Amino acid sequence: MDKEARMEWLIQRVAREFKTGDVVNLGIGMPVKVANALPEGITIILQSENGFLGLGPSPQEGQEDPDVVNAGGKYSTILPGGSCFDSALSFAIIRGGHVDATVLGALQVDEEGNLANWMIPGKMVPGMGGAMDLVVGARRVIVAMEHTAKNGTPKVLKQCSLPLTAAHQVNLIVTDMGVMEVTPQGLVLQEMAPGVTFAEIQAATKAKLL
Repeated sequence: MDKEARMEWLIQRVAREFKTGDVVNLGIGMPVKVANALPEGITIILQSENGFLGLGPSPQEGQEDPDVVNAGGKYSTILPGGSCFDSALSFAIIRGGHVDATVLGALQVDEEGNLANWMIPGKMVPGMGGAMDLVVGARRVIVAMEHTAKNGTPKVLKQCSLPLTAAHQVNLIVTDMGVMEVTPQGLVLQEMAPGVTFAEIQAATKAKLL
C-alpha cells in the first residue's frame, strides 16, 4: 500500500471503533475525516468544544453559515436534532464525562498512555485548545496519527520527551502501520496495516510491542 492508501486505512480503522449513539469529539485535521468513514448503519453524535452537539458534514459551496463552524474554524452543518450552546456548557459536557470517545492527533505517545500533542519547545504554538480537557474527560481516548514524523523519527515511544498534554490517558493508538492498545503490561499490537510486517512496525517504534 502507498502512503495515501495507508492513511485511508487508518481513518476507516478508527471509524470501526464506534457504535450508534456514541458522542464523539474529533480533533482538528485528519481525525475529522473519520466522520465520513463510518460503517454503514452506524450513526454517532459529533461534539465540538466550541459549543455544538450533532454536527454534520461540511456544507456545499455557497451554503456556508458563518455561525456554524467546528473547533478548527471550518464551516460545518448541524443535523436535525442538533444544538448549539456556550463554551461553559460545552466543557461541562466534556469534563462531566459525557463524551464517549475523543480522537486526537499526537506529536508523541508512549507505552504508558502519555500524550504530547500541543507544544514543541522553542516553537510558537496557538495553545493547547480543548485537548487537555478532552483527554481526561472523554471515556475513551484514541490517538490517530502517522506512525513516524516527516523526518522518519518514531512517534510511538517508551517515554515522551515533549511536554505532556496528559498522563496515562490514552487507550488506543491507531497509525498508518497498525493498532496498539495501551495496557498495564505495555503496548499490545492488535492489528497491522495491510502489507506491514511486524519487523517493520517494531523498527519504527521505540517502545516494545507485545
